[in-house]
Amino acid sequence: MERKALEDLLRGLKSEKFTVEECLEKLKSFPLEDMGFACIDHHRHLRRGLSEVIFGQGKDTEKIISIMSSMAEKEERILVTRLSADKAAAISAVFPSAVYHRSARALTLSMTPAANKGRGTILVISAGTSDMPVADEAAVTARFMGNIVETVYDVGVAGLHRLFSFRGRILSASVIVVVAGMEGALPSVVGGLVDKPVIAVPTSVGYGASFGGIAALLGMLNSCASGVTVVNIDNGFGAGYAASLINRL
Repeated sequence: MERKALEDLLRGLKSEKFTVEECLEKLKSFPLEDMGFACIDHHRHLRRGLSEVIFGQGKDTEKIISIMSSMAEKEERILVTRLSADKAAAISAVFPSAVYHRSARALTLSMTPAANKGRGTILVISAGTSDMPVADEAAVTARFMGNIVETVYDVGVAGLHRLFSFRGRILSASVIVVVAGMEGALPSVVGGLVDKPVIAVPTSVGYGASFGGIAALLGMLNSCASGVTVVNIDNGFGAGYAASLINRL
């Protein structure tokens, strides 16, 4: 249950708009709901500022729909990550107002738009176009959490002059997420230009010696630019979430 919904419920009880029994009915599965195959944390928004996020990969469509139905009933804003297009189509048939972000492989369902909670702009940068799905996952997550997000794509170190043409946007951002595969050098370059937090995301993009993103991960962990923080391989969601926490008012 989101904070505003709980506040409205308590105000309704105080003003006698709702009876105690009606409030108890709405709160009967609070703070958690055991569905047998899933235990939904309806208390998470009050603790973390965002409702529980559904990881779509490996879950049956019917189970995802059941979890979403429970969350929607409690007016929670819903984000499903790592969701295939065929699952998204089935879910959209049940929830027509859901939005599928194909490149990010994410689906969002919001009863109300997210309030702007950010101090400034979060900038998501990708080294190459092949890194865009991970970068888009970070951007969708940060926007869903109530941030203004801008993107700059395909500005990797193979043509570094491309990056400097966006220098104004880079310097004005509050938090920067840099997504790169191959050797993973771009976050070090960006980290050496700014005095803002830089979150590096290694991707599994690259030829054999990239070892599925291990080379980029190690390169980012060994960055010579101070203040670069690294998340897991292909973890755009984690980067967008962390950037949002850093950018929060």
